[in-house]
Amino acid sequence: MDIDKILKIMDRFDNSSMTSLRMEDEDFLLSLESEKQVIVADKTEVVSNAMQVLPTAEVTVEKTGVTDGTIMTSPLVGTFYAAKAEGEKPFISVGDKVTKGQTIGIIEAMKLMNEVEAETDGIVAEIYVENEQLVEYGQPLIRLV
Repeated sequence: MDIDKILKIMDRFDNSSMTSLRMEDEDFLLSLESEKQVIVADKTEVVSNAMQVLPTAEVTVEKTGVTDGTIMTSPLVGTFYAAKAEGEKPFISVGDKVTKGQTIGIIEAMKLMNEVEAETDGIVAEIYVENEQLVEYGQPLIRLV
């Protein structure tokens, strides 16, 4: 494994809520450990490293300042992808009309790709996350009107 891949893995690990990671093949072993602690209760995540408490409803109001429409939130912790593959057109853009069940993005969690589908019909008014951004459970992703 080349050094760039190792550094990318280390960076993703450091920016995740994982506390340990072990990768092994025939002639290579990578083992990472961290003393991070994450406690999840009532849609409030307490991260000991950041020493913050961020209720998702308050984040939505403070960040957007808008309360009309439907705000779709992340169903899990992982890395958000705006398109199927690097360099491809994003699933949605501001101003696009979406229908219930349409894929609006993908969240990768533990090497599994999970499609995030629109909960309702609407027009994309705002997109709160960027491609390859780490997202938390309940974090606002988009606002539909």
